[in-house]
Amino acid sequence: MKQFSHVIKDNEGIHARPAGELSKLVKGMDSKVTIKKGDKVANAAKVLAIMSLGAKYAQEVELIVEGGNEEANAAKLEEFMKANL
Repeated sequence: MKQFSHVIKDNEGIHARPAGELSKLVKGMDSKVTIKKGDKVANAAKVLAIMSLGAKYAQEVELIVEGGNEEANAAKLEEFMKANL
């Protein structure tokens, strides 16, 4: 298991466009990816689940990568989060 935290920098928080792009990225991976905000947990392969977290600007989310090529997939996700959220 590999995990990392990210503080949302997008003024609109996690909205439809980046949630869709994140979901698409995760679906192409051989790892299970979970995104967590506080006590809410979502499957990062599902757009509506990601949006249901309600992550806003300056809030922290945690991404958990399990199975498959965890190191490489976590690195891709971290890069995506920095570039888009």
